[in-house]
Amino acid sequence: MTHSLCVYIDGAPCEVPDGISVAAALAWAGNALTRVSVSGQPRAPFCGMGVCQECRVTVNGRRVLACQTLCLADMRIERSLHENVAV
Repeated sequence: MTHSLCVYIDGAPCEVPDGISVAAALAWAGNALTRVSVSGQPRAPFCGMGVCQECRVTVNGRRVLACQTLCLADMRIERSLHENVAV
């Protein structure tokens, strides 16, 4: 039996398998997008090992790499979705 836990992605509750990374939880929830660049381009995990920095998100008020952060119960995950940013 696989255990699950509840995390909040952009304020919405989401049940995810215990032991997965934040990046995997975002994909599990159906949208792996982690942020939007200042030029308006969507970004998602790329390298999966913390080198590319494309998976930056805010977790419980702290900026972290989604691919390097394991989900914990009641974790608050927020994507950086900047809109209308001048280039």
